[in-house]
Amino acid sequence: MRLPISLAATLLSLLCVVAIPTAHAQSTVIHAGTLLTIPGEAPRESASLVLEGDRILRIEDGLVDPASLGPDVAFVDLSNHFVLPGLMDMHVHLRGELNANRRMEALTLTSETMTLRAQVNGMKTLRAGFTTVRDLGAPPAVIYALRDAIEDGLVRGPRIFAAGSSLAATGGHGDVDGYKAELLELWTPDTICDGPVGCRAAVRRAVKFGADWIKITATGGVLSDTGTGLNQQMTDDELKEIMDTAHALGVKVAAHAHGVDGINAALRAGVDSIDHGTFLDEDSVKLFRETGAYWVPTLLPGAILPGQMEGNPFFTPEIQQKVALATSASDEGFRLAYRRGVRIAFGTDSGVTPHGDNALEFALMVDRGMSEADAIRSATVVTAELLGVSEELGTLEAGKIADLCVLDARLSETGPESLADVQIAMTLVGGQMVES
Repeated sequence: MRLPISLAATLLSLLCVVAIPTAHAQSTVIHAGTLLTIPGEAPRESASLVLEGDRILRIEDGLVDPASLGPDVAFVDLSNHFVLPGLMDMHVHLRGELNANRRMEALTLTSETMTLRAQVNGMKTLRAGFTTVRDLGAPPAVIYALRDAIEDGLVRGPRIFAAGSSLAATGGHGDVDGYKAELLELWTPDTICDGPVGCRAAVRRAVKFGADWIKITATGGVLSDTGTGLNQQMTDDELKEIMDTAHALGVKVAAHAHGVDGINAALRAGVDSIDHGTFLDEDSVKLFRETGAYWVPTLLPGAILPGQMEGNPFFTPEIQQKVALATSASDEGFRLAYRRGVRIAFGTDSGVTPHGDNALEFALMVDRGMSEADAIRSATVVTAELLGVSEELGTLEAGKIADLCVLDARLSETGPESLADVQIAMTLVGGQMVES
């Protein structure tokens, strides 16, 4: 696939700087050759960010002499680079990656092993320029431990907003499938719920054990090994109870939804984001605009999975049929939603696709008609709004956390033909270089 020649098509970042809390508020000066402080507005040439600890103290035009601020000021020279806010991916699964052994791994991998894999995948994501992610489906013991360890500075990785296990209807996408009955009985997650009362309890339990978000599977899923389709699986009263309970606890809800009946039912119930949204229609667009919900399209699986199915035993006939059905429908829905002003937040479904390739989603969005500026906003300003952290992240302004993504400004004007041509040279976390 030949990709658009644009800034958006070079967003496999060369460098990534993530501010992390330090024991003392050290001052840092960062020189930027070009600085995009607010995506959607014009960038500034030759600017300096002055940091106090992990926060931006001020931004000055020109390249400030670090020595003028005192003898112990740290200095990061990015004067040959393009600097923008750290990118955010609103749909990842850090615990692993889709592969031919996935079903066996589910039986053999320990939580400890999955946690270690999740940390490795988090570093791949960080090196790809994504400093914040929303993880929408992993065992709670795995993803909460990694989230907390990163927050405490024990390990490195992107900032994580975690949902833990998905809430799902019995037999629906998110429940266990594809194993013999004895294993299904033993393995049914405690997030499976039926009826408003059961779903209310499941929400409360998820929040009790540490969920930042509630993830539900409102419809069937492509990768469930069943022939139950992609339409609505959670009922209207279950959806409404989930939204009301979560929102009463101050927690937002993300809905996996492919079929239009499930998309629209979740929107009517008050969901905060629709993820995938494959078969959305004009009524969906009206509901998005009326409710203010966000759409996270996750185009990347549809571009990658069709080429991975041949000879792969994971892709049963039922799954192959759903992959073909979903892939054929996604393009027109994206064009419709973007044209009609739906708020689109960047997300990839990484884990279904390889971690570290997150930026490929930019090219798919631009290829389907989104402007380059809006593609970048979707992964910065809009994602910060969805997470409710616009006071902290999404733009580079005084008082905000200094998460930075850094591109090589010396790329030719014509740019690469493929994102694979842009290689990551290094990553910086809190001003400290991390091995490539």
